[in-house]
Amino acid sequence: MLDTHVALWAITDSPKLSKKVREMIELPKSSIWISAATIWEIAIKRSLGRGDMPVSSQEAMRYFGESGYRFLPVEPEHAAAVEDLPAHHADPFDRILVAQALVEPMRLITHDAMVACYSDTIIKT
Repeated sequence: MLDTHVALWAITDSPKLSKKVREMIELPKSSIWISAATIWEIAIKRSLGRGDMPVSSQEAMRYFGESGYRFLPVEPEHAAAVEDLPAHHADPFDRILVAQALVEPMRLITHDAMVACYSDTIIKT
């Protein structure tokens, strides 16, 4: 699963996306997941005029779909798992992504060192 910034870097071909992560995403055997929380985060931050959201949530969904990424809904188990996370990070979007990755289980690729503190299954770019 890609965190929001990594996902946006991937679909906008940003130089911020490392070569290693780009290669991981492009592997034919890779299943790339995008959380519904990522779409929500893009929508909220874009509506607030945040400059770090280069595309709208609708555009992001279209680009993710065209890239073959799969969407992961936020399930009640994911939401409940946030309660048990250590307080490494206060951002609710990052916390739900971590919870989803741990519950499913799946790897989470992030650029955020604090998010990476949650588990060795979280890959820091």
